[in-house]
Amino acid sequence: MNKTIGIFGGGQLGCMMAQAALPLNIQCTFFDASTDCPSAALGPVIASTAEHGLQDFIGSADVFSLEFENTPLADVDVLTQQKEMHPPRQALAAAQNRLQEKALFDELGIPVAPYQAVNSLDSLKAAAAALGLPIVLKTATGGYDGKGQFVLRSEDQINQAWAELGPAGSLVAESFVAFSREVSIIAVRGQDGDVKTWPLAENHHHNGILSHSIVPAPNSAALQPAAQDYITRLLQHLDYVGVLTLELFVTDAGLCANEMAPRVHNSGHWSIEGAVCSQFENHIRAVAGLPLGSTEVVRPSVMVNIIGQYPQLADVLALNGAHVHLYNKVEREGRKIGHITLMPNDSAELTALCRALAEILPNPLALSEDMSI
Repeated sequence: MNKTIGIFGGGQLGCMMAQAALPLNIQCTFFDASTDCPSAALGPVIASTAEHGLQDFIGSADVFSLEFENTPLADVDVLTQQKEMHPPRQALAAAQNRLQEKALFDELGIPVAPYQAVNSLDSLKAAAAALGLPIVLKTATGGYDGKGQFVLRSEDQINQAWAELGPAGSLVAESFVAFSREVSIIAVRGQDGDVKTWPLAENHHHNGILSHSIVPAPNSAALQPAAQDYITRLLQHLDYVGVLTLELFVTDAGLCANEMAPRVHNSGHWSIEGAVCSQFENHIRAVAGLPLGSTEVVRPSVMVNIIGQYPQLADVLALNGAHVHLYNKVEREGRKIGHITLMPNDSAELTALCRALAEILPNPLALSEDMSI
């Protein structure tokens, strides 16, 4: 097959998608504000700031996809008048607006925390009274890695919460979910309707940023069927093509949806080495109209993000079963600049390996003490 896929965005996700495309003789082009983005080494980058950049991008490829959910819908509308794009516009629109997203979950019977729209200080007070404190106040659009959120625990914080987030525009207030852990499920749907899912990942965060993911999530066999059911409902309803991610809270009442991401996802990076077919390759296969590959796990894995500062590469590579991916990004506090996947031949080594890695990282993260698989 000799096909070119255009990707909105040129960050590390686009880069890993392009790396997965090359063995299939599929080329990628990218649409990014910076022509020196991480994906620049993998294919042509069309500057999104150029006068005719969008039309040049549309002319650069046969079919299109994206690496971030904040891709402007106006650009997608222009593109889809001329070419195909996967995932579909309706998935992108829902993911860009938390109120639309929660309404979609409700429509499909996917459990979600009680919520209310907030557009004024008075409506925030009403939501706090109706939902009961604590609540989580979020911007309806934008926000990622913990940004655009305020946990409102007492009435005397209402004015502060409104002052911080009110200027952002439309907001959503959600009941605070009492959860034991966070998990995510990643699935892919082909153009022929075939659906495949990877095992649940257990996700741990540090300062609002994903620190590490454990796959398969420990003690998750009983949760997998419901998670697969929920994400399959979304895929079928949206007539989705490509990889979709659903983030979930584990509660005493079962799984509760947090949000979806219409793209390949940080918690699926382990699949490059840890699955028969990675999320990136399967996304490329789906977009290109090819049969999907097996999502079977090769062996249990822990994926650890490199945040802010690079470790000594030689020290990490000296660890048995460590695979390093660096994103060609400048070091900056709070920035994801690479990831490490740990998957030794003997999974019993995983706990010790995680602790050894924690000692090597310049900014040690909260690697779990319990890595039992």
